[in-house]
Amino acid sequence: MSGTAINVLYFAQVAELVGTRQESWPVTGPLSGSEWLEQLAARYPQLEPVKRLKLAINQYHVGPETLIHPDDEVAVFEPVTGG
Repeated sequence: MSGTAINVLYFAQVAELVGTRQESWPVTGPLSGSEWLEQLAARYPQLEPVKRLKLAINQYHVGPETLIHPDDEVAVFEPVTGG
């Protein structure tokens, strides 16, 4: 149903912890990344602390203040370190 959900993609350890790589997440309107991460923690407490997680909306890396809108694609992943 268009306009009432976001498509969530989980990567690496996050996907292992939630047991899926993708799901549709119902939303009623725009919400900030940090608000959505709170909902994610409520559904999947094993992801705590969720503030460490990174988000990409529609394939763009974003901060927690960025708004997520219905029909957006939201990718969730752990921060990576490089050397």
